[in-house]
Amino acid sequence: MKIKILPIIAFMLCATISQAQIDRSKQPKPGPTPKINLGKPETFQLNNGLTVMIVENHKLPRVSMNLSIDNAPIYEGDKAGVASLTGAVLGSGTTSVSKDAFNERVDFLGANIGYGASGASASCLSKYFEEILGLMADGALHPVFPEDEFEKQREQLLTGLKSQEKDIASISNRVKNALAYGKKHPYGEFITEETVNSVSLEDVKSFYSQYFTPENAYLVVVGDVDVNKTKKLIKKVFSSWKKAIAPQVTYTAPKNAQYAQVNFIDMPNAVQSEIKVVNNIDLKMSDPDYFDALMANHILGGSFGSYLNMNLREAHGYTYGARSSLSTDRYGAGLFQAAAKVRNAVTDSSVVEFIKEIDRIRTEDVNEETLRNAKAKYLGDFVMALENPGTVARYALNIKTNNLPDDFYETYLQKINDVTVPDVKKAANKYFKSDVARIIIVGKGSDVAKGLENMELHGKKAVVKYFDKYANEVEKPTYKKTVPAGVTAQKVIENYLEAIGGANKLKSVNTLYKTAEATLQGMALNMEVKTTTNAQACVDIKMMGNSLNKQVINGNKGYTVTQGQRKEMSAEDLESSKMTASTFPELHYTDTITLEGIENVDGKDAYALKVSDQMTSFYSVDSGLKIKDVVHIKQNGQEISSSVFYDNYKDIEGIKFPFSLSQTFGSQKIDFEVKEIKINEGVSDTDFQ
Repeated sequence: MKIKILPIIAFMLCATISQAQIDRSKQPKPGPTPKINLGKPETFQLNNGLTVMIVENHKLPRVSMNLSIDNAPIYEGDKAGVASLTGAVLGSGTTSVSKDAFNERVDFLGANIGYGASGASASCLSKYFEEILGLMADGALHPVFPEDEFEKQREQLLTGLKSQEKDIASISNRVKNALAYGKKHPYGEFITEETVNSVSLEDVKSFYSQYFTPENAYLVVVGDVDVNKTKKLIKKVFSSWKKAIAPQVTYTAPKNAQYAQVNFIDMPNAVQSEIKVVNNIDLKMSDPDYFDALMANHILGGSFGSYLNMNLREAHGYTYGARSSLSTDRYGAGLFQAAAKVRNAVTDSSVVEFIKEIDRIRTEDVNEETLRNAKAKYLGDFVMALENPGTVARYALNIKTNNLPDDFYETYLQKINDVTVPDVKKAANKYFKSDVARIIIVGKGSDVAKGLENMELHGKKAVVKYFDKYANEVEKPTYKKTVPAGVTAQKVIENYLEAIGGANKLKSVNTLYKTAEATLQGMALNMEVKTTTNAQACVDIKMMGNSLNKQVINGNKGYTVTQGQRKEMSAEDLESSKMTASTFPELHYTDTITLEGIENVDGKDAYALKVSDQMTSFYSVDSGLKIKDVVHIKQNGQEISSSVFYDNYKDIEGIKFPFSLSQTFGSQKIDFEVKEIKINEGVSDTDFQ
C-alpha cells in the first residue's frame, strides 16, 4: 500500500513546489504568434476558363465543394428578381434526372447540394464524393427550367415580399441600401411585386445563359480527397461547360451625403426603432490599412465588449445589442454600418450615443489594454473558424478573387498583432464618417419624430428628412389627425360592436373556441384559444404537438406554463390579462377607456383607444373594425411592446371574426391564420383549471 501511495504524494509535492516558483504578480508574457497553415491548394484551370482549387484535409472523412461565379455586380432594373428566380429554379432536375429522383438520391447519401444564381455548393462523406460531385455538376450545367416550378418559385417570392411589407428590419435594409448606393446601383435596387411579375421564364433562361459561365468561375474542393483522382473527376464532369464570359459592366462609386442627417421612415406599427448609422467607404482586402480597419471596427462595435454595446446596452439599457460592421468591395462600394433596435422612447438618445462613440474612437487614443484584448478575441474567433472546411474554401477563394498574396492568411495573425493605437485612430477617421453619415431610422413617427427634430448633431440642430418605405423622399407625415366632433371612446366601441354583428348578438355568445396555425423557422405552430363570458381564458401554443406556452385565467386567478414550468401570475399581469379574458372584451369596457386620437395603421386611419396603461387598441375609421392591439410589458427591467394586427374578417353565424392575426414581438413576427371557430361549443370549466 505504501509503495502505491508514495508516487502520488511525490507528484503532489512536485506540483506544489512548481506552483510556488511561479511569480503570479506578473502577467505571463504572450507566446509567439501561432502559424496558420491552411494547406496550399493545388490549382489548375480547365480550357473553358474554370479555375479549380483542391485542398487535401484528411482530419475527417468529409468533402465540401463550392462553385462560385465571380461576376461583377448585376443591375437587374425592371426585371429585379430575375437572379433570385434563376437561383430558385436551378436544382429542379436536370436533362437526365428528375427533380424528385435527384433529391431522393442526395438525401439517401446524407449529402447536401444547393444552387444559386452565381454558383452551387455541396458537402458529403468522402466515400460518396464522386457521385455528389457529378450530381452537383449535372444540376449546374444541364438544368431544366420547368414552367410549373418557375411559377411556384415566383409565388413564393411574391409571398415573401408581401410578408416584408410590415417587417421593420426588411424595410430598414431596403431603404438603407437604396439611399446609400442609389436605386440605379446593383447594391441599391430592390425587388418589388411589379418587377417580379415582369420576369418571364425566358428571362430566367436568358439570365442563366448570360451569367452562369465558366470564365470567372472557381471550384474549390476541400476535404478527404486525393488530388490526382479529383483532378480527373473534375475534368470529366466540368469540361463540357462551354467557354463563355458574362457581360462586364462598370458603375460609378456611390457618394456619401453632404452632411450628417436623419433619414426617417414612418412605420406606425413599429414597437421599436431600427437605427442604422451608415457611410460609404472604399475598402479592399488588399489595402495596406485593411487590418487597421478591422481592429478599429472590432473595438467600436464588433464584439460584445465594444464601445457601442457597452454604452447602449450595458450603461443605458436602450437595446439588447448594438453592433457595427465594415464591408469590403472590389468595386469601391463598401459600407460602414452601426446598428441597433431600441425602444421608441429612447430613439433620439440612442442616436446621440451612437455619434458619441463613433467620434470617441476617432478623437481619443484607444487604451492599450483594450486593443490587446480586442486582438485576443478577434484572433481566437479567427482560429476557431478554421475548423470549418467551408471557411478554408472561402479563404482560398478570397486570395484568388481579391488579388491577395498567397501567404495572406498564413500571416493574418501577425498582421493583426502589428496594429498599433495610432493605426486604429487613423483607420477610424478614414472609414467612420459621422460628419457625413446617413442615420436611417424606421420607427413610429408619432412617438419619436419630435425628439429627433429637437436633437443636436455635432453642435447643430439635426436635419431630418422623411422617406417612404421605398426610399422616396416625402413630406413629413401627419401623425395624429383631429377627431371629428361627437366622436368619443364609447362611440368608437359602439361602432365596432355594431360592425361585427351587434351587441345583442354578441351577448348570446357564452363561449368561443378558436384554432389557428402559423410557421416559425420552418416549423408549424398551432394555437388554441378558449374564452368565456365569466372572465375565463386559455391560450395554448404548441409546436410539433408539444406545448411551448400556455396561459390560463380563471376569474381572479391565473398562471402560465412555459416548457412544463408553471408560474402563477402576478397581480399586475393578471389584471392586464383579464382585460381580454372574455368572448368579446369590448362589451365590458367602461368609461375609463380614453380616445387618444386618430393614427395611421398600415395606411389606414384608425381611432386609438387607450384601454389601460398596458394596452392600446386601434379601430378603423372607415369600417369600425379593430385592426390592431398594442400591449406593453416589462421584461428584465425594460418595457417591451408587442403588437397584434387583425385582418381578413369573415362571417361565422352572423358575427365577423378576423381570420388573419399577425403578432410582432421585438424583431420577431408570426402570422397566424385562423382555421376553426366554434360558438357555444368545445369549451368547459375544466379547461381553466
